[in-house]
Amino acid sequence: MNYPKKVTIGDITVRDGFQHEEKFIPTEAKLWVAEQLILSGLKHIEVTNFGNPRGMPQFSDSDDLMKAIYKSKKVKDMLGDVSLTCVTIRERAIERAIQAKKEGWGPDRILLMVSTSESHHRKNSGLSLEDYWKMSEEWIKKANDVGIKVNGTVSTIWGCPIEGPTEMSKAIEFAQRWLDIGASDVEHADHDGSASPDRVFKYFSMLLDKFKTPDKHIVHFHTTRGWGLANVLAALQAGMTNFESTLGGIGGQPANFVSGVPVSGTGSYYYKDPNIVGLVSTEDMVVMMDEMGIETNLDIDKILETGRMVERIVGRTLRSESIKNGRIPKNLSGR
Repeated sequence: MNYPKKVTIGDITVRDGFQHEEKFIPTEAKLWVAEQLILSGLKHIEVTNFGNPRGMPQFSDSDDLMKAIYKSKKVKDMLGDVSLTCVTIRERAIERAIQAKKEGWGPDRILLMVSTSESHHRKNSGLSLEDYWKMSEEWIKKANDVGIKVNGTVSTIWGCPIEGPTEMSKAIEFAQRWLDIGASDVEHADHDGSASPDRVFKYFSMLLDKFKTPDKHIVHFHTTRGWGLANVLAALQAGMTNFESTLGGIGGQPANFVSGVPVSGTGSYYYKDPNIVGLVSTEDMVVMMDEMGIETNLDIDKILETGRMVERIVGRTLRSESIKNGRIPKNLSGR
């Protein structure tokens, strides 16, 4: 089996991971995690959401967190080689990102998102797909004009938690549309864990038949049903080289209850057990890739240390086997 020789890993713990937590994670803790990820060698970090914090109070500190990263004595001199991403689903959030960029503490990259399922898309954005594409075309140009790159995410590729099965070829069309209107890269997301490994391989094979190289395409898997790493393997087999994940496999739908207060989030949870809907674990994925001889250019031991601390930050055992059992020894123990 021919696997890629090296891959790019992006970690999105501080945004996607913490957005699903039902207690507010202190800004200082978010900053610490972001710093440790950068010090571990990660060049792509998703930091926060610039949307209205009324419904997602986990991001009420978005400005403070971004400013703190830029001022951090630990990593500020490294930021020239790091891409900081903020989620900006609607116009007001993009405006905030643009203004922050002008003031010197804004993101390098923002994220817009469409779903191939109209129902899922409208629930996330409040717009029809047709209106969202029009909005995106206008605002991508405005972001690019101030030096902000834009990621266009495509969701519900393998299924929708509201509507059920979806047509994978529609996501290929959406990926092309993102690039046509100025997005710098495209995230291909299984946000509810619907993807099975065979269909993952089929989809990314279709994608590479269309685009020839994986350079501008990012793989994003949730592991709701335990298939996350199997899907990573299937994507590797198809030839994908750019992945993102979270420490401890945390994350998912924005919490609708934060620090004792009911909030809107994105409405009722889609899942019977909202505690098992996170992403692929960064720790397990990079340890697996290391054992396969795939270069990640990361300090894996430091990532494991950071993962253990994230368990303490959120206050529970998380979904990483590698932070419990460690890496496989590279040398004989002598015993």
